[in-house]
Amino acid sequence: MQLGIIGLGRMGGNIARRLMLNGHTTVVYDRNEAFVKNLSEEGATGVADLKALVAGLQQPRAVWVMLPAGDPTENTINELSELLEHGDVIIDGGNTNYKDDVRRGKALAEKGLHYVDVGTSGGVWGLERGYCMMIGGDTETVQRLDPIFKSLAPGLGSIPRTRDRSASADPRAEQGYIHAGPAGAGHFVKMIHNGIEYGMMQAFAEGFDILKTKNSENLPEDQRFDLNVGDIAEVWRRGSVVSSWLLDLTADALATDPKLDGYSGSVADSGEGRWTIEAAMEQAVPVPVLSTSLFARFRSRQQSTYGDKMLSAMRFGFGGHVETSKK
Repeated sequence: MQLGIIGLGRMGGNIARRLMLNGHTTVVYDRNEAFVKNLSEEGATGVADLKALVAGLQQPRAVWVMLPAGDPTENTINELSELLEHGDVIIDGGNTNYKDDVRRGKALAEKGLHYVDVGTSGGVWGLERGYCMMIGGDTETVQRLDPIFKSLAPGLGSIPRTRDRSASADPRAEQGYIHAGPAGAGHFVKMIHNGIEYGMMQAFAEGFDILKTKNSENLPEDQRFDLNVGDIAEVWRRGSVVSSWLLDLTADALATDPKLDGYSGSVADSGEGRWTIEAAMEQAVPVPVLSTSLFARFRSRQQSTYGDKMLSAMRFGFGGHVETSKK
């Protein structure tokens, strides 16, 4: 299948590569000419602007936009909507607010265009591991794009199948992608995923902060333990109920930099955590863990702890996210 891809950064470039490895063809564009050149050398068709990208695709076209949420995505989709033709599809694979998806889906439908939102998880490891995808859009369009989603998804892999899962359940979920509902549903599910991620990361960070400071001079001498947090992270990876990919990344970070001196502990938030709290308030759902984890990131930009450095290390591990500077 043929796909246009706009935005070849940490995830967009690897999405193109994974698709090409699975036999698909890609037409790619990025403002950074070096990104386009690199992918062209790997087999993609590189173009210099959006008009050339649209011209290089066969109808019905499908264009995947992988840009930061907000104006970069909004402006690109608006420009594409003037270039594409009836029956073409625009896919937003970034971290857009789901309310923007609902609005865009309606506006593009009036022009005869289809809109699909894809909450995409996998970070910088997606090329190797595959991408977990939560998809919103009309059923016919999502089904038409299934070869793309199937190639990007991680597949069943070595994860044990869920016991007693109904035989009538959507088989795509086991492969690592779902059609969550109409436009906006995909990014809504991904938004909650990221809100949960905040809480899980904060729990690890706080727990390791307690372990690290157990040798504090403020404690009675016979209650001080000089604990090796790297070894603790490693042993928890094996058979523990808290074992997870986030713990794997934590162990990697501690093996490389036990004191996490390479991090300041100023932890950014990319928007989804805030939107999760907003949704909770709109739906009157109490979320003390998720809200506290978001506020902890705000506090980290003023005064950082060892736990904050661990949060930064995890974010860099799964997404290549660089710390923000303290204000």
